[in-house]
Amino acid sequence: MKNPKSMPLYYWRRLSQLAFLALFFFLFIHTDYAGSDEIKYAVNILFRIDPLLALCASVAAGFFIMLMLPAVFTLLLTLLFGRFFCGWVCPMGTLLDGCQTIIPAKGQGGEKKYRAVKFYILGFLLVGAWLGLPLAGFVDPFSILVRGLSLAVDPALNALSTTFFTYTYQQAPAWLNGLTEPLYTFLKATILPFTQKYYELALLSLAILLVVFLLERLERRFFCRNICPLGALFAVTARYALLRGKAGAKCGTCRTCQDVCRMGAIDAARTISPLDCNLCLDCVHHCPGSKISFQFKGLSAQKPSFNLSRRTFTGALALGAVLPFFLKSRTLALHADPLLIRPPGALPEEDFVGRCVRCGECMKVCIGNGLQPAFLQGGLEGMFSPILKARTGYCEYNCTLCGQVCPTGAIRKLSAPDKQKEKIGNAMFDKNRCLPYAKGIPCMVCEEHCPTPDKAIKFREAVVENSRGEQVTVKQPYLVDELCVGCGICETKCPLSGVSAVIVTSAGESRNPAQALPDTGKMGY
Repeated sequence: MKNPKSMPLYYWRRLSQLAFLALFFFLFIHTDYAGSDEIKYAVNILFRIDPLLALCASVAAGFFIMLMLPAVFTLLLTLLFGRFFCGWVCPMGTLLDGCQTIIPAKGQGGEKKYRAVKFYILGFLLVGAWLGLPLAGFVDPFSILVRGLSLAVDPALNALSTTFFTYTYQQAPAWLNGLTEPLYTFLKATILPFTQKYYELALLSLAILLVVFLLERLERRFFCRNICPLGALFAVTARYALLRGKAGAKCGTCRTCQDVCRMGAIDAARTISPLDCNLCLDCVHHCPGSKISFQFKGLSAQKPSFNLSRRTFTGALALGAVLPFFLKSRTLALHADPLLIRPPGALPEEDFVGRCVRCGECMKVCIGNGLQPAFLQGGLEGMFSPILKARTGYCEYNCTLCGQVCPTGAIRKLSAPDKQKEKIGNAMFDKNRCLPYAKGIPCMVCEEHCPTPDKAIKFREAVVENSRGEQVTVKQPYLVDELCVGCGICETKCPLSGVSAVIVTSAGESRNPAQALPDTGKMGY
């Protein structure tokens, strides 16, 4: 492997990491509205090659989700090459490797007392997903990374860029503007998001991402070694991998391979564990005697032990089995939060939560900035899943992007005509705040913005008393339930400060027959 006429595999691994990291950022940047109602690239492909998300979402759904078929090929490659994904492909792993100069580890991290934790987490997630507590998106590395970047880092960088270039435009001399303005135009066309976005739970998403990086201070790739359930799934598969590492038998006191191993996969006897080895090939490159090699071996090769505590593993499985039943004792099990408004095309709630991987891609691509991460509106199991917060933003009537980027089909891909028929909620007026009702002041903003061809908001004239005690004739808005799709633009655009006079709830949503609006004709009205 050190033939001077060929590039060592160690460098090919680095090139692979950089290539997949570049691909990750390319897809991340293009998960955005760019003037077209159709996204040209499969921006969700990295989520679809993630076996953990594929397995947990399919277990929750009760059948294999064909959108996640690429994840099967990832596992097949793992059976051949071992845990190569973590060392050659994973963008989170690449970023963790790259931050070593900024956050150096205190020691070599040779202890393995926390290695079993990721297996306990994996067992808990699988049993929980099966019984109705899908939490894989909370700890999956792709979900953590994309969610943190989408909800926090990307909007912050855009705000920083806008502030900087606005300052230079207003304060800098003309010659400098001749440089900064083309640069800003280039950044807007290539890297920066289409518009400035604002998100709830942005700081929490950023904090979770930062914790993953700060754990590097304890040991290299602490998250990958000890916590990552995707890494645990790869380790289980890699136990049967054909490609195995073999160290030298007579190395004396040399410990170079142990010192450079970023995963702590080499023990004192210089045995390379396929459960931990991510095929980074650092040991091969740095071995002074060239005594380490990787070779394909038959299925009869010795299988390493997971070194799990049977009691702890059983406890993790039991916890995953018991917790879902406590969810049935909440008031949410009786009545859903009326402000839990899901995107158009969302599956029924139980199926939606089971399939949603909390990746944040639908929120990033939302033109109106209406999709926000839920906190506890849908319970613990719904945290970080998308909901419409209409006071912040609205669902664009002609937009179908959220269904295009969803990697698991939790949000169905709809055509524009189908999407426009999808009812995600219903608006209602607060007559104590609505200006024509409460103050006798004419206002038509909600009706002007209503996007349905036949306006869902209409007016009726009424004589009311204004704030000066005068009798005035105003047009008071009212809603035609059958025409409203719940897009929320009326709530977004309401000119009142604070709480809007128009509020959208999940009443009447298409995906839930139990939420059907009452038929006033049948009720005798």
